[in-house]
Amino acid sequence: MRKNAFLAVATLVCATATATASAQTRAAPATAPSAPTHAGIVKNVRGEVQLLDTNGTMRAARPSDEVSPVDRVRTGPDSGASVVLRDGTTLIVGPSSQLDLKEFRYESTTQNGNLVVSLLRGSLRMITGQIGKGHPDDLRVETQTATIGIRGTDFIVEVEQ
Repeated sequence: MRKNAFLAVATLVCATATATASAQTRAAPATAPSAPTHAGIVKNVRGEVQLLDTNGTMRAARPSDEVSPVDRVRTGPDSGASVVLRDGTTLIVGPSSQLDLKEFRYESTTQNGNLVVSLLRGSLRMITGQIGKGHPDDLRVETQTATIGIRGTDFIVEVEQ
């Protein structure tokens, strides 16, 4: 049942998040902006989803909320969220999950950067953006028992407790 709920959330969010990420990646700024301090934005939320920042402040996640390069995303039962990072990577977090965005750095002019996420429990679908496509060695997904190097562009990871 959890897998079906996750796949339903993933299917609903994926099309919207991918289209938005593609548009954000293609958009060229008219002037040289200052370097963004956020890693991405919360695109969609279903049910109980919380963000925990480095100061230990927990807040309810809402669409359009900024996510910092080291935030934690927590989802309740029958809940889910999608986060679109600045390089176009889409993270779809399933029910009863805890995902740490451990490191995110991206320079849009050179398309260089790195991304490290840690799935502590639950499920994650990731559709890689510019970092994973151009520099796959700079993208890692960690679990409590393994570190995964990414070579594909769309995959699902599940951690059972």
